[in-house]
Amino acid sequence: MTTGTFDMADLKRRMHGAVGVLRDELGGLRTGRASASLLEPITIEAYGARMPLNQVATVSVPEARMLSVQVWDRGMVNAVEKAIRDSNLGLNPATEGQVLRLRIPELNQERRQELVKVAHKYAEAARVAVRHVRRDGMDLLKKLEKDSEMGSDELDRLSKDVQKATDETIAEIDQTLAQKEKEILSV
Repeated sequence: MTTGTFDMADLKRRMHGAVGVLRDELGGLRTGRASASLLEPITIEAYGARMPLNQVATVSVPEARMLSVQVWDRGMVNAVEKAIRDSNLGLNPATEGQVLRLRIPELNQERRQELVKVAHKYAEAARVAVRHVRRDGMDLLKKLEKDSEMGSDELDRLSKDVQKATDETIAEIDQTLAQKEKEILSV
């Protein structure tokens, strides 16, 4: 039984990487207090490349419902402000020189629904990433069979294993989303 370069453990690791990214992104959706991690998913067009916010500014939490973003380069203030406005987090920065102050709005029902939509968008991106990993695995299996490195019975068995891992990972994504949705909607 030779499976060539097919590695089921690597496929599962890549699928669970998508779940890890989803958890990080959902961790940034704060429901109560202000948190610096709220701004982690934001990237800025800076110096000809996309950069995370924490590479062009310092984010601090001076009050329970406020974030302060200290931009290091004066020329980047407008780009940082635009990125925060366009981030779908519902934040409206007030600029004072190189410091942007972000008041975290009280969560009303409408805002909670917006956060749920953002969470669903993150979950769908994770599902798509898992499906891409599945596609890569299936393509590799078909290539190995075509090159006569495995038989059709082994292809069927491994294809079912890949599909089972995909289904389990997507169920984990759905469960993570359901927990976050419950947390967001609880008053």
